Amino acid sequence: MVHGSAAMRSQLMVLDRDPGVVGLAGRPLRVVWRDGQGRVRSWVPQLFARYTDGTALLADCPAAPGGGGERARLAAQYVGAACAEAGWVYRRLEPLNRVLAANVRWLAGYRHPRNAGSPERIAAGAEAFREPRPLIEGVRAVGDPMAVWPAGRVPRAVVRAPGRVVVPAPARTGPRPAGHV
Repeated sequence: MVHGSAAMRSQLMVLDRDPGVVGLAGRPLRVVWRDGQGRVRSWVPQLFARYTDGTALLADCPAAPGGGGERARLAAQYVGAACAEAGWVYRRLEPLNRVLAANVRWLAGYRHPRNAGSPERIAAGAEAFREPRPLIEGVRAVGDPMAVWPAGRVPRAVVRAPGRVVVPAPARTGPRPAGHV
């Protein structure tokens, strides 16, 4: 998917790793409204995510906390109101911290076909991380770390803390919690 900024790319990678997300789109629509003086205004939010439970997130990804200027903050009010009418959620997603962003970028590299590994190794990786455990322990359970690191793949694993990998539980049904994403 095409992205317009490093902040947007990072948020795409995070959403892509969420097992509850079933669809993603970049710059999916334009919201148009008239301001208090009757002038036509518009805004193109950066991301759209659809979840397994049918809910949806429309989001912007500022490069800095609170970034985007007055125009972005004003647009957020109108876009948020439009989303509420559609039954969606609108959020301005704060930039990821440096460690999480680096981990997500590194993990995303394993999607390249050259890193797929054999079906046996993929199955062994999934089995090794069925329960949370230190990352190196799971890698060693699959085989020699020098061979496993470049070709190992743990489906939709999420790094929750330095050196720990958790494979999320199956997607939940029902409404998303208020603080999600």
